[in-house]
Amino acid sequence: MILQALNEYYERMQDAHPGELAEFGFERKAIPVIIELTETGEIHQIRTNTDNNTGTIYVVPKAIKKTSGVAANLLWDNAEYALGLMREDGKPERVAKQHQAFIDRINQIDLEDIGVQAVKLFLGKLDCQVLRKRTDFDVDFFQKNPNVSFKINKDKQLVCERKPVREAIKLISESGSSDARQTCLVTGQKMVSERLHPPIKGVWGAQSSGANIVSFNLEAFTSFKKKQGENSPIGSESAFRYTESLNYLLRKGSPQRIQLGDTSTVFWSEKGDTEIENAFAQVMSLPEKTSKKDDPNKNVRKVKSALEAFRRGSRVSEEDNQRFYVLGLAPNASRISVRFWKVSTIREISNNIRQHYEDICIAHPPQEVPEIPLPRLLSHLCLEYKLSNLPPNLSGEVARSIMDNQPYPYTLLAAAVRRNKAEQRVSFPRAAIIKAFLNRQIRQSQSSLTELTMALDLNNTDTSYVLGRWFAALEKIQEESHPGLNATIKDRYYGAISSSPVNVFSILDRLKNHHLAKLEKSHRVNKEKLLGEIVGKLPSRLPSQFSLPEQSSFAIGYYHQRQDFFIPKKQSGDQSSS
Repeated sequence: MILQALNEYYERMQDAHPGELAEFGFERKAIPVIIELTETGEIHQIRTNTDNNTGTIYVVPKAIKKTSGVAANLLWDNAEYALGLMREDGKPERVAKQHQAFIDRINQIDLEDIGVQAVKLFLGKLDCQVLRKRTDFDVDFFQKNPNVSFKINKDKQLVCERKPVREAIKLISESGSSDARQTCLVTGQKMVSERLHPPIKGVWGAQSSGANIVSFNLEAFTSFKKKQGENSPIGSESAFRYTESLNYLLRKGSPQRIQLGDTSTVFWSEKGDTEIENAFAQVMSLPEKTSKKDDPNKNVRKVKSALEAFRRGSRVSEEDNQRFYVLGLAPNASRISVRFWKVSTIREISNNIRQHYEDICIAHPPQEVPEIPLPRLLSHLCLEYKLSNLPPNLSGEVARSIMDNQPYPYTLLAAAVRRNKAEQRVSFPRAAIIKAFLNRQIRQSQSSLTELTMALDLNNTDTSYVLGRWFAALEKIQEESHPGLNATIKDRYYGAISSSPVNVFSILDRLKNHHLAKLEKSHRVNKEKLLGEIVGKLPSRLPSQFSLPEQSSFAIGYYHQRQDFFIPKKQSGDQSSS
């Protein structure tokens, strides 16, 4: 299903945006060094751009899958192959074989094209020692060994992009080998199977040279003595199409690619260019960095606009039944593992993402924004807020829960509670995570319990929630009785009271009398009334231990009460009953 969807994406892109993806037998490649030749094979000039081995993207013949042997690409390759220019640590005998293989590959093309003939003439009289002394090359050229190709000085395109050459290469690619044809698992047609599939690049953490989804590199993985890709017969053209589509989606700067922890995630809709396709990345990835000169609300508006798109997507429209695909890939040695594969409709994905944002909606400080992208949400579960410290599978599991509208993984709640204790505070994103987790659990189990509200709930009598409110009230009393205090009871007792309340309750109850005595009478009376209202909801005997869900409820009670202290009195009354 994955390969079929990618194959369909290739066909859709070829119809809607011709030339955006390479044709069968070709690929898009950065070529940093271009040697411009005259029609007689003389060097007109050499254009170089070898910084980080980048260059202009050209459509070139598909690269040969190289191993330890010598195999040359057609009309382009690295400097050792194309020009015979050896690096300082290179091996002369091997470089000579590589350069000869490059020449032999070009000589196999029986084509009367002035571009091909010019390259043949150039290679026929090439003197590597003279070429090495030219000043056209960058200082680090010989160490970087960049990709090199050729063009006629009168042309704007490379020799390999000239129409006669493209047609000849396409015929060679389509003819394939004389091997017996098999039924392609992607198209169902009889085709020559691709033994070694083209590499997939751009998956974070995978080999820089590329890795494979379909791969058989040991005899233990094969059957009936079939070689490599013949065990999972996929036609050469189908293999090219799905890898070309995936490489395009994974390319640097792709608007259809996001990084969720160690999972490189791509997404696309059946017909493309939909509002949801453009909005998905805004709510599932970190906002782009902005400079001081940029509008500080730019990213906030983008996420709000994206959420509005998902709200519109939940209504009846022509796009409703379009399929929407989400594919999560992660590195796995020399292969790529599929972390998740989601096939949905635009209506379903819109409803599910909208539901996620409704679930995480909670009262927050005015400087915070409720539209939290998923990576920022997850970063509050990590040491030093670095996503690299997140458990490797968690981001993918949470993303799948969002897209399927299913309960979040239990490890998400455990991580939020653990970070609350480690930091001795409940941050807005962690409070949002805990509220969303508990409400989905209540909804899924069809429990008689009432879902947590967005703001303070005066009617909630759950012991852990009420005790969280009580702890927040004690902290507020301490802050008012000792202005400018660097550390409060939260910094010393939060972890203990949230997990073992009976051991700390009596200590804090005694401390509160000392703090109340320092307040003015009117303030003291108000705080005593608040404490009386809260304590009146507590049982006569507190539990010795709180379970993980109870610790989570404690965190929400504490957070709700803290936020309520900063709401003007009239607004407080309105929100408390929500």
